Amino acid sequence: MVAVALVGVVAGSIAAGEELLEMNDFAERYAAAWCSQDPAAVAAFYSEDGSLTVNRGEAATGREAITEVVRGYMTGFPDHVLLFDKLEQRDGRSLFHWTFEGTNTGPGGTGAWVRFSGYEAWLIGDDGLIQDSQGNYDEADYQRQLQAGPATD
Repeated sequence: MVAVALVGVVAGSIAAGEELLEMNDFAERYAAAWCSQDPAAVAAFYSEDGSLTVNRGEAATGREAITEVVRGYMTGFPDHVLLFDKLEQRDGRSLFHWTFEGTNTGPGGTGAWVRFSGYEAWLIGDDGLIQDSQGNYDEADYQRQLQAGPATD
């Protein structure tokens, strides 16, 4: 009985480890899509009816709407890079932590270079894609950097 229970625990640990590796791979590919300058490549990580909400704003629902949200960042920061910092699990969601760097040289841009971090709390759908993403970052710090550039410590 103990051996059977131990085999079940080991098998469960292996499955959990494989799932974590798959999610890390997914997160790395998602970050690469953000760096591609192709907003539709980012939207492809979402379910057809998936949604993206940034800082508790209005949800962009569906790939077309998500493409337009992403396009806004990519247009505003044509040299941007999105770094994948870490992935963690919390409350049934995968938290994709990231750091965004770029120069605001797009139309109407300030010319300021920014570096700010945040996370997206993903709910993964049955199709293995993002069904719902709740994005969060410090809006006040972002706005400050747009005007003055990032703080130097």
